[in-house]
Amino acid sequence: MPTLDVAPGVRLWAEERGPADAPPLLLIMGANASGTTWPEELVDALAVRHRVIRYDHRDTGRSTWSFDEQPYALTDLARDAVAVLDAFGVERAHVVGLSLGGMLAQLLVADHPERVLSATLLGTGALSATPYTAPDGTRTDPAALPGMAPHVLDLFLRPVTDQGPEAELDRRVELWRALAGEKLPFDAAWFRALEQRVIEHTGHYRPSTAHAHADQSGLLRTAELAATDVPVLVVAAGAEPVYPAPHAQHLAQVIRGARLVEFPGMGHALSPQILEPLAAAILAHTAG
Repeated sequence: MPTLDVAPGVRLWAEERGPADAPPLLLIMGANASGTTWPEELVDALAVRHRVIRYDHRDTGRSTWSFDEQPYALTDLARDAVAVLDAFGVERAHVVGLSLGGMLAQLLVADHPERVLSATLLGTGALSATPYTAPDGTRTDPAALPGMAPHVLDLFLRPVTDQGPEAELDRRVELWRALAGEKLPFDAAWFRALEQRVIEHTGHYRPSTAHAHADQSGLLRTAELAATDVPVLVVAAGAEPVYPAPHAQHLAQVIRGARLVEFPGMGHALSPQILEPLAAAILAHTAG
């Protein structure tokens, strides 16, 4: 099932891997990123025990690029995730979401708990207005929690000009270098090969910016997350530059029954060094 219709004029690319009779696991990637940004090593490790499904968001990869003609909201991307499950005939799935994908996973937990076996949230913020309570009892409003590291924000805001495919690969690798944090050695060649595969999959090297312009209203799910019965694992990355501490700790507080696991060297990028332990943590969660 390479493509599926999710809205008038909108088709998504999707694929599955692993035993057809294994418990389904849906991977939801972050903003402006193709589903092929999930590292092959991680997909293969999860597919040993799961029917793994990944897909390209709208305006990424081989899915329809139509935001300029058909603007949409981020909540529509959550509906797309449900449509992917429907297209594959999946009633309930384990869900793993990274960054924006972690927010979309929270929307599934809140709005469609009957479709979610478990959720694993990586590098994301809470869709909750509940303050964060520090170990010393200090309470902080979510809006006052630390923001994105300035050097990463600068890279995101920097205008992108077309200087050819090699220059675009250079730009993407430097962005990954910033996202990876400073605690693990950065493997530039590994990330360059990852982005080369993404570009080959997409068919062009044009970057996507649609999700940065999508309507962000209607995302809060404070009450729903506080009352959920869905088992949730929150990954706390020690070198996270986009949602630095205590975002993960806040997330684990506001989701009922959520469990926190820490990866001290991990940043916002899925660096090769953390793929094996990350897969083990996800598989332990889905098995439980």
